[in-house]
Amino acid sequence: MKPLERGALCAVMLGLGALGPVAAFAQQGDGTDVPIRTNVFKPAKVDATEARVRALQAPPDFRVSVFAAGLKNARILAVAPDGTVYVSRRDQGDVVMLRDQDGDGRADGPGVIVANRAGAHGLAIHDGHLYLATVKEVFKAPIRPDGLLGPLEMLLGDLPDSGQHPNRTMAFGPDGMLYLSVGSTCNACNESNPENAAMLRISPDGKSRTIFASGLRNTIGFAWEPRTGALWGMDHGIDFLGDDVQPEELNRIERGKQYGWPHIWGTDGVNPQSTPVGDIGKAQWLALSTPMVLGYTAHAAPMQMLFYPGGAFPAEYTGDAFLAMRGSWNRNPASGYEIVRIRFADGQPQKIEPFVTGFLTDAGKTHIARPVGLAVARDGALLMADDANGVVYRIAYEGRNASTAAAGTPPAEPMRAQAMRGSGVPLARDREETRAAAALQVTSSSFAPLAAIPLRHSEYADGVSPQLGWSPVVGAKSYVVIVEDPDARPVTPFVHWLAWNIPAGVNQMPEGLQEQLRLTEPEGVVQGATTRGSPGYYGPRPPVMDPPHRYHFQVFALDTMLDVPPGAERDQLLAAMRGRVLAKGELVGTFQQQQRPLK
Repeated sequence: MKPLERGALCAVMLGLGALGPVAAFAQQGDGTDVPIRTNVFKPAKVDATEARVRALQAPPDFRVSVFAAGLKNARILAVAPDGTVYVSRRDQGDVVMLRDQDGDGRADGPGVIVANRAGAHGLAIHDGHLYLATVKEVFKAPIRPDGLLGPLEMLLGDLPDSGQHPNRTMAFGPDGMLYLSVGSTCNACNESNPENAAMLRISPDGKSRTIFASGLRNTIGFAWEPRTGALWGMDHGIDFLGDDVQPEELNRIERGKQYGWPHIWGTDGVNPQSTPVGDIGKAQWLALSTPMVLGYTAHAAPMQMLFYPGGAFPAEYTGDAFLAMRGSWNRNPASGYEIVRIRFADGQPQKIEPFVTGFLTDAGKTHIARPVGLAVARDGALLMADDANGVVYRIAYEGRNASTAAAGTPPAEPMRAQAMRGSGVPLARDREETRAAAALQVTSSSFAPLAAIPLRHSEYADGVSPQLGWSPVVGAKSYVVIVEDPDARPVTPFVHWLAWNIPAGVNQMPEGLQEQLRLTEPEGVVQGATTRGSPGYYGPRPPVMDPPHRYHFQVFALDTMLDVPPGAERDQLLAAMRGRVLAKGELVGTFQQQQRPLK
């Protein structure tokens, strides 16, 4: 099939008949009419017999064996420092503990259930605790010497709704922060919650979080490259664009970047079915998006990912990445159903290639496993969890070229530097970029100067932007609004709102503006990224029982419109404002949260 051309919109067709709408959200017609053929093909599950396990293929001197069986819906794996293996089972809603105390490469007995929570999926181990993610919650529990868990403590309970992709995964970064992947609610749509289709960065106590990166449809597998400390993740591509469209994407995930979904895929591929909000065109969305670094076969379904730390494989594998590919249901022939290796050199990915295959059987008509979880056992072997037959496989090297050299621990500074970008600077009003000779008056019908900001304008309640007005300035061509909190920690000041290209004839912003990159009312207003990582207004959310925080609603009159892309950060906006500010003013309100949320 010919790859989709940029700008084409599709009417998806199945061999069985018309599929109907690809995603349930409002679209505006633009005259596109391009048929696409796709397939629904689900290889049948068959038992993982000894003969079929022996038939699995791996590189020379690697042996694949069964570590544990009978686990039903085995999903994500986590291995404690003492070698205890934890397996989440989403369909059973629990976490199972496995131990191999005699070191024979097999679990000593049937698994022991150590935690129960509906939708249990993501696992991480940090500072002697097991962290567990469900659809909307993150828990932690102390790990006891016998591997059992102490009481589960809820750290947060307000993750966004799930829809099509409910499988949260998480890992602790080299900076000690918890990174949590939240998939999209749909195949391809404009999300109403910016925390969907995103990578979140969360403090270990769960009290604060930001959106680290966005435009990630479902990045279940991610990990840090040991040499550079860079975060890499493999994203699930869009369905229903054809057997070979779109590739699964390997991305270098960095703070503030947007990776294309739902409108752009690959390096410059365009999803013909979707429509960005705010009258933003596909070409502009492409310019705002970060392209993938490498692609892999469409619909292979990347799952848990890791960088091999060394210790038991030949030296050439140390520092390379491994990834479980669960396998397709909408491609013929099927793709995935394998473990792949991502070769890295000098901190950069070079190619993606099969490592363990053979889980597809009978010429691709059946399968014995759908690979999901992937972890390194204490002895350096790989462990892979299969959520179809409930088997955990062990992949060990038995040749003479094993290397004990370690890849090392990823450095923390790259992630810390990204997180602290824009911190430790003055408020916008005090920056050299905003020097102005005149003043303007800023008012609000929502709150008085130095008074408390009503609860509805905070993220503890409705989170709607307040009404804001200002005195008109003669000669102004546009206005800019910047809202900052100088009392926030650790990022100071915390940016709560960036809006620019407010037309000269507009001298007030109504309450409850849309939280999107570009507004259609007031027409043409562009919004940037808050410190939270989302566009538009983000209301006060100071820690519970903090002293009142001050929120500076700053307005600047400019002698020009700005050529600054939607979603830009504050410093990029201020650089464009330098020498163009005619007048400025501010309104300061306060907010304090004394009551702890229920979740």
